[in-house]
Amino acid sequence: MNAIEARELKKSFNGVAAVNGVSFSVREGEVFGFLGPNGAGKTTTIRMLVGLLKPDGGKAFIMGYDVIKNPIEARELIGVVPEESNPYPDLSAWDNLRLVGMLYALPGKEIRERGMSLLKLLGIEEVKDRKVRGFSKGMKQKLLIAMALIGGPRVLFLDEPTSGLDVFSVRKIHELISELSREGVTVFLTTHNVEEAGAICDRVAIIDKGRIVAMGSPDELKIKTGGYLYLSVVFDREVGGDVKEILGDYEFKLGGRKLLVVCKEPGEVIGRIVDYARAKGLKIERVRTSEPSMAEVFMRIVGAK
Repeated sequence: MNAIEARELKKSFNGVAAVNGVSFSVREGEVFGFLGPNGAGKTTTIRMLVGLLKPDGGKAFIMGYDVIKNPIEARELIGVVPEESNPYPDLSAWDNLRLVGMLYALPGKEIRERGMSLLKLLGIEEVKDRKVRGFSKGMKQKLLIAMALIGGPRVLFLDEPTSGLDVFSVRKIHELISELSREGVTVFLTTHNVEEAGAICDRVAIIDKGRIVAMGSPDELKIKTGGYLYLSVVFDREVGGDVKEILGDYEFKLGGRKLLVVCKEPGEVIGRIVDYARAKGLKIERVRTSEPSMAEVFMRIVGAK
């Protein structure tokens, strides 16, 4: 059984399609990234998946439950950390957490045990009795994640969970996501940080203009965009524009002593560059090949649509 399933989801606002036939499935225990430019349909899709917005067409399922026909059963299985949300500022961190536990009808003992475990795991147990009003953004974000987890969800939706956080808080949340996945919790992650998605997600879907335009593991997406590599060459002195003559139709960027070439077969290009260097009396100081970043893959996929 899939943890999340979207089947031809559609939603329009004022006659404009925000989501137009979106279909995908997410396996149990998978960390699934959902990426797209602003206005692509990410938030609308999430709101349909969690039952906050009724689709114009199609269906959404959480652990086999139709989110429209079986909303209570579906919502009992999910935890949500929206991008724009705040705990109650005049309550302490502990009171916020206890309130959510009570809404889930958890026994008092279970709230205490699970709540303290989450606060310790997220590194905010020492401030549990302080009012949230004085919390930093990172502390609030960690508390929101604890509040989403106290009910023991099998599916966790995280919308921009690390936006604006310092590097230590980001690492803590990444470690938590990995731990949750190992425990069988499904994590559905939206983020504008595509490198983050490439680092922690098992698979990624990219939505643009209301449609899924690419889906697969980070490595699969790199192959789908052409399987190209970056060849970086550094010479001992500045290179002339005539290097273009030996590169043919290859995409390249030249800046002073540095040459960057986009290619699939670096061996052939290196041979051309070595011949060019000999002819010009240049010395090659460094040669390096690297894969494209997830940001570059994202731009190629979205930019091609």
